[in-house]
Amino acid sequence: MTRFQKFASAALVSVIVLIFVGAIVRVSGAGMGCPDWPRCWGRLIPPTSVEQVDITKLNFEKFRKAAARYDRDPETVTPEHILENFNAVHTWTEFVNRLSSFPVGFFSMATLVTALIRQRRRPWVRSASVVSVLLVGVNAWMGSQVVSSDLKPVVLTVHMALAMLLLMPLTFAAWRGCESPWLIAGDDTFRRKMRWIVGLLLALIFVEGVLGTQIRETNTHLARTHEGMGRAEWIGILEHTWTYLIHRSFSWVILGAAVGSWWLSKKVGKPGRTATGVLAVVIAQMVLGLIMARVEIHPVVQVLHLGLSGILLTLATLWFCGTFKPAPEAVRGA
Repeated sequence: MTRFQKFASAALVSVIVLIFVGAIVRVSGAGMGCPDWPRCWGRLIPPTSVEQVDITKLNFEKFRKAAARYDRDPETVTPEHILENFNAVHTWTEFVNRLSSFPVGFFSMATLVTALIRQRRRPWVRSASVVSVLLVGVNAWMGSQVVSSDLKPVVLTVHMALAMLLLMPLTFAAWRGCESPWLIAGDDTFRRKMRWIVGLLLALIFVEGVLGTQIRETNTHLARTHEGMGRAEWIGILEHTWTYLIHRSFSWVILGAAVGSWWLSKKVGKPGRTATGVLAVVIAQMVLGLIMARVEIHPVVQVLHLGLSGILLTLATLWFCGTFKPAPEAVRGA
């Protein structure tokens, strides 16, 4: 593995870790643990008790403008309202989430710098590195909008979708950043055939992830508005939403596409670790989905379900990349 690939892989892993941490924030209800951004309660290091909060360090005028921008009543933004929502566990959970974003930014920048220096003969790798850094920057800004909007569902969905999207250029960069990138077994004709099938599978996985994010928004809303209702009872409400019904149906389509793709790979030889990994994660996701649909929407299951979606998207992207054989001149000139 080249130095460039190590940086790209480190950035990739850090994004997946951030997705897991973000999932913990979501299911714990800690999204507004820090009411301001980029500081937390006006401090670089968050307070551990409400007595440590210095209310004068919070920009309430900024809070009120953000409330008006997102159709909330600015008059409700008062020191008393902000302080009554203080929760030390939520604050530090959200703070850890923010700290987890630093490795993403650092390794993405390191990937870009290394690409500009060492990947001059591979313009697509350099482009992917640039796109990755841009996505990191845009999503950092979206993080501030998540706080300003008080966890508005549309903003949260975009924030999560951008995080999932970031996995794709980073995966490509890590795959192509060497002279002889990994290819799936078979000849060029078979690879072209698999490209369409795996490409469709990849698109379905991405759409499924976005739909899943919207369902988690509904779960968050239910947690706020139905405090006395058990998580097992949420399922009955979700089954009356089009998002949940499409998400559930898509999961079976993805399973069929994954099984079919794996079987085709087996016909020309061993499916390989990537194909097998995709199928294994899809099956794991189906099991987790069935637990949430038939038993209970348990927080731990939610975190695993969301985190594995990032791993699945990464593996599917790598599988898709493996259907492309770089031109000989590109390899020789690398």
